[in-house]
Amino acid sequence: MDFTIPRHIEDLRRQIAEFVDSELLPLESDASTYDAHENIRPEVLAGLRAKARERGLWCLQLSTDAGGRGVGRVGMAVCYEEMNRSIFGPVTFNSAAPDDGNMMVLEAVGTPEQKATWLEPIADGRVRSAFAMTEPHPGAGSDPGMMQTTATRDGGDYVVHGHKWFITGAEDAAHFILVARTSDDGRRGHTCFLFHQDDPGWEIVRRIPIMGPEEHGGHCELRFDGLRIPAENVLLEEGRGMKVVQTRLGVARLTHCMRWLGLAKRCVEIASEYAGRRQGFGIRLADRESVQIMLGTLCADIEVGRLLVMKAAWELDRGGYAQKEVSTAKVHVANLLHRAADTAIQINGARGYSKDTVLEWIYRYARQARLVDGADEVHRMVLSRHLSDQGMDFWRWPVAQDGA
Repeated sequence: MDFTIPRHIEDLRRQIAEFVDSELLPLESDASTYDAHENIRPEVLAGLRAKARERGLWCLQLSTDAGGRGVGRVGMAVCYEEMNRSIFGPVTFNSAAPDDGNMMVLEAVGTPEQKATWLEPIADGRVRSAFAMTEPHPGAGSDPGMMQTTATRDGGDYVVHGHKWFITGAEDAAHFILVARTSDDGRRGHTCFLFHQDDPGWEIVRRIPIMGPEEHGGHCELRFDGLRIPAENVLLEEGRGMKVVQTRLGVARLTHCMRWLGLAKRCVEIASEYAGRRQGFGIRLADRESVQIMLGTLCADIEVGRLLVMKAAWELDRGGYAQKEVSTAKVHVANLLHRAADTAIQINGARGYSKDTVLEWIYRYARQARLVDGADEVHRMVLSRHLSDQGMDFWRWPVAQDGA
């Protein structure tokens, strides 16, 4: 692939970088900016979102017809990385999970009517959304075959009973995508549905406390006891739920990696700045070989992550599924983010462990990276299956057609 990015993508990246530097980074050191769950307060966010929209930095992931900028997956890789130099970046540009993945899957598989009703309000920033799939034991986690939540056809509706948990953003969400079992068919036993927060027959049991800072709306436990969903709110069609899930999660996992690379680079930025001015025993930290090795290792690991993400983005842009590429990137970048925060804290010493920088915020946030959208072990199993199927062709390069 050609690693030269188009001029308009570079222009967007530069605009995002300037916005992050001038509008977002100064807010991170202001305690009044944060809500009770350690994210940006909604009233502060609203003003920033308005500025981002005015500057044309809104919903880059969607097509122009859907109100976005249509930058493609490669363009997203460049821009999302720049956005997440700030912990407030993605949500400001309407590129944060779970809305990000929900918007992309609605654009990909929704009917025109569904896009008008369910996608447009999220893309416009009027509502937030959630994706309800994960269940407590004995229900579905990484294995959708274990799903216990059911949706039973009753005339023109489906009636839902079941239990979900760790549903990101649910407390603040108005629009939901729900995955439920509609038959015992091993291949086509799941269906995806759309429902609204005001629909009766379901409840938020609790907002689950977690060890790190939270996305807006938290991570919630939901219970369904007779929620009725009209048939026109089925995404794609009955029995094609796993197709919808795969369409959503493949890109969503990669966008996580794009954003995490931005945070990893921010860790290096903070560590490098401090090492450049902090002295001990007559020498700057930056001049110590041990510190140079720590920072150099991170530089190499971040560059590896960028290449993995870009390869997966390129494969998606050319119409491939990129399952192998996305899983490889997900494992590497999730672990990299934790190492980057840990190393930066070590270089900063007690300052890094304090709340004087965002390093401790990133460190606590980073631990979930190895769990969300598939644990490390699940993605390694995926890679092992590809190896079993492909043998040494696992590493085969795509070959151009004659005359191409």
